[in-house]
Amino acid sequence: MLNKTLVGCCMLILVGCETTQLHSDSNSVRIRWDAAEQLEGCSDKGTIIGSEGSWYSFWLISNRALTDGALNDIKNQAAQRGANTVDLYSPQNFGTSVTLLGNAYDCP
Repeated sequence: MLNKTLVGCCMLILVGCETTQLHSDSNSVRIRWDAAEQLEGCSDKGTIIGSEGSWYSFWLISNRALTDGALNDIKNQAAQRGANTVDLYSPQNFGTSVTLLGNAYDCP
């Protein structure tokens, strides 16, 4: 019984090690930093948060993969709102995950 429990826990931990995949309709979403002047003619679609990682998976996944997953998450959310551009705020520092905060816009 103990072996089955241990195997089950290991499986749950490993399942949490996959990062967020970019959806095909999110490929065209652009990421910008401090682009307020370039977004004047754009339609605001709201604030979005992209995040990747957790307290149990951060040591199994590289920082690069966590950042890539957070970018994919924020692009996927932007595409779901009909946005094609995300203006990111300064990155949030967390020890176990990567979290990005930005505003989504639909720009001509």
